[in-house]
Amino acid sequence: MPAAAPARVAEVVQREWGEGLIRSWNTAGWIDMPQRVGDKIARLIGAGPGEVVVADSTSVNLFKVLSAALDLSLGQPAPAGVRRVILSERDNFPTDLYIAQSLGRQHGVELQMLGHEELLPRLRAAAPGEIAVLTLTHVNYRTGRVHDMAALTRAAHDAGALVVWDLAHSAGALPVDLGAAQADFAVGCGYKYLNGGPGAPAFVWAHPRHASRAWQPLAGWIGHAAPFEFTPEYRPAPGITRYQCGTPPVLSLAALECGVDTVLAAEPLGGMPALRSKSLALSRAFSHLVQTRCAGHGLSVVSPQDDALRGSQVCLARDEGSYAIVQALIARGVIGDFRAPDVLRFGFTPLYTTHTEVWDAVEHLRQVMETGEWRQARFRHRAAVT
Repeated sequence: MPAAAPARVAEVVQREWGEGLIRSWNTAGWIDMPQRVGDKIARLIGAGPGEVVVADSTSVNLFKVLSAALDLSLGQPAPAGVRRVILSERDNFPTDLYIAQSLGRQHGVELQMLGHEELLPRLRAAAPGEIAVLTLTHVNYRTGRVHDMAALTRAAHDAGALVVWDLAHSAGALPVDLGAAQADFAVGCGYKYLNGGPGAPAFVWAHPRHASRAWQPLAGWIGHAAPFEFTPEYRPAPGITRYQCGTPPVLSLAALECGVDTVLAAEPLGGMPALRSKSLALSRAFSHLVQTRCAGHGLSVVSPQDDALRGSQVCLARDEGSYAIVQALIARGVIGDFRAPDVLRFGFTPLYTTHTEVWDAVEHLRQVMETGEWRQARFRHRAAVT
């Protein structure tokens, strides 16, 4: 939690809401928050002013942009007999795959899922017009492997496809340049490396060449060109503003802005390149220490060892007890998480994680394994959130 967040949220609750009431939509700038915070996030992902808006959740935003991308792509003619597909990674985050499956059924398009190493060859071998949209998470949630955004986007465009990137594990963790990659659409969450708090609203970006070309399917009143005219017919706002839907979540936006400001505060010290350098140093140290100090306990590092291929996390795997091991560590104050079926996942936020904490975390892991502490019954009970 950013140090500024409690006071800022209290100010919004007590003064802007408690005293200003609905006047604060104007006097406190509530109505402009999605664009204002979006412009700040844009600086972290290689987007320009007015190109990013904060709204809804990552899943909802993915539905919007994937639908828009399909409309644009399927509007182009394809050779007779070519079956159109949405292409994604088999190990993509499940919500991305579920939404792609749902939209595929609605549009009569097949979702094709491949392994990481199969994606580029598949794009290069595709028949013209065969692949409608490539949708990927930039950093894989389960392994931390980073996709080559520029190369995959280029290959997709060569195949006639549009590209949707999910930046959930990228924004605020490593340099991203959507503009330089010539990506088409992107979404991302506010609660991970942007430190926006639980359930923080997400963000959405559309390349300016697409932003006003397609309607997104959730045509809500805040995405209207003139929402306070209250006309019965929908007229989409120009640009990224049309990707809003309902009323902005002011309290959550206030907390998220504190988190984004915290990341941007690193700009005078080197910005994202400096944060990326520290992130890699932390994850590299953790991986090395686990392999040396916890050897012989069946733990394997499944995240890439090559810095260029690793996001800001290190994932371990073990045939037995992965969930219980994570719970035993949490009881000691080392907060990781478990991803089925066997992954222990540890994130390294370079803004506030220290090298000392990395050493201490591995020491706790060593003790948990050597003493068999993880075998205690209390650590085997599955909570609703793992």
